[in-house]
Amino acid sequence: MVQIDRDRRIGAAPHMVPEQKQSRRIGSSVKDGLMSESATARRPVVVAVWLIFAGVVGWWAAFSLTMERFHQLENPGSAASCDFSVLVQCSTNLQSSQGSVFGFPNPIIGLAAWIAPIVVGMALLAGARFARWFWALFWVGFAFALTFVIWLISQSLFVLATLCPWCMVTWSVVIPSFFVVTLHVLREGVISRERVREIADRLMAWVPLMTIVAFAVVAVLAQVRLDVLSQF
Repeated sequence: MVQIDRDRRIGAAPHMVPEQKQSRRIGSSVKDGLMSESATARRPVVVAVWLIFAGVVGWWAAFSLTMERFHQLENPGSAASCDFSVLVQCSTNLQSSQGSVFGFPNPIIGLAAWIAPIVVGMALLAGARFARWFWALFWVGFAFALTFVIWLISQSLFVLATLCPWCMVTWSVVIPSFFVVTLHVLREGVISRERVREIADRLMAWVPLMTIVAFAVVAVLAQVRLDVLSQF
């Protein structure tokens, strides 16, 4: 009887293999689920929401300026709805050579360009992951935008001596967007250094402060050059 029981146990061993495989499959499924939840937790929701917000605000500013330009072309000599004073106005900027750097009104660039952050933000919310080269190109786009905005700010303050309301709206979203995209690109590993990723991740919380400092610099320049406070 002992021998028979032993044979039965030995014979039963092979029948345990499917159960072991099933157990492994269950364990693998649980592991995959945990990894999926972890990936979801790492989804850059804040970055995505900001890109969508900035894209919508920037696009609306570009659209408004484009409509103002159309209005001026249809009604030469008429004032724009955003002309509030000699200092705060859109007309001077739109009609200047600086307002059509590439041979057409600058706002048309914004109508096309601001679609990109909206699409990227929506894709990130949907769980999309982009390659390093994509983030590098995306950053180049914002680097160009910031460079262009800095030049426009200098022209507005030191050459045209005006403050265009819709232009300032564009400035207000381009500057923080550049900070956000730069730090996100670095922490995504475009530069393959763990230390760089860690620093970028920590600095992301300082974007609001960096933005305030940048706005303060522009405000001080505007006050020194145009004496804005005396106009109110």
